Amino acid sequence: MNKIITWLLRIIPAVIMLQTLYFKFTAHPQSVKLFTILGMEPWGRIGTGVFELIASVLLLINRTVLPGALLGAGLMCGALFFHLTNSNIGINFDGDPVLFIYALITLTCCGVLVGMYRKQIPALLKLKF
Repeated sequence: MNKIITWLLRIIPAVIMLQTLYFKFTAHPQSVKLFTILGMEPWGRIGTGVFELIASVLLLINRTVLPGALLGAGLMCGALFFHLTNSNIGINFDGDPVLFIYALITLTCCGVLVGMYRKQIPALLKLKF
C-alpha cells in the first residue's frame, strides 16, 4: 500500500507538469498571455517548461525522487506566488482556477515526497558537481 501511495505522489505531479508542457512549448495563447503579464515571455515560459520537464523525469526515476520533488515544489511555489500576488493573474486566470489548482496539487504531492525522502537530504547536499 505504501508503494502505491508513493507512486501516486510521484505520478500525479509528473503528469500535471508534463501535461502543461504542450501549452508552454507550442506557445498556446493562454500561456503566452500569462507569461506576458509576468513580463517573462518567451524565456520564462520556455525556461519554466524545461524545468518542469526535468522535475517530471526526476520524479519518475527511483534514485532521483528527492531532487525532482524539490524542483517541482520550488516551481510550484513560484507559480502560486504569482497567482496570489499578481491581480492580473489571480486564482481564476482567464476565469478558470485550473492552473492554480494544478499548482496546489503538485506542490502538495512534492511537499509530501520531500518529507518522505528527507533522510536523503544530507547525501544530496554532499554531491559534488
